[in-house]
Amino acid sequence: MDDDVEAWFSAAGDREAELRRVDALVTAAAPGLDRRLVSAGSGQMLGYGFMPYEPRSAKVATTWPLIALAAQKRHLSLYVCAVVDGEYLPEARADRLGRVSCGKSCIRFPSLDRVDAGELSALLRDAAAVTREGGNAYFAT
Repeated sequence: MDDDVEAWFSAAGDREAELRRVDALVTAAAPGLDRRLVSAGSGQMLGYGFMPYEPRSAKVATTWPLIALAAQKRHLSLYVCAVVDGEYLPEARADRLGRVSCGKSCIRFPSLDRVDAGELSALLRDAAAVTREGGNAYFAT
């Protein structure tokens, strides 16, 4: 499994170092989450902390990562699948994360240098903690 992750990093070319920086931040902020590659469209992303999940469009439950990292053409995407009190954590904290673009569960940035690392680490810690405690409504089926 680790060989697959290493191959994923290596295949990123000039984005490899930046992906590794984000990976280090995620693993430091939310230690102990299992980490493996997941299919996403025609590519793969690196997922952390897998949970049972049943999308509305699916007939059977699957697993999905609490946090996922993907390299897009012009930016990196960090998905944080955490909903607390009806709000997606990334969307609710977007104004604190630095010069990033946020969707409901996605934080997009060209470089970690544009992100407030302390705020992002806090968001990741909070997402992991609320999921551990059973308060993450994202994964509710």
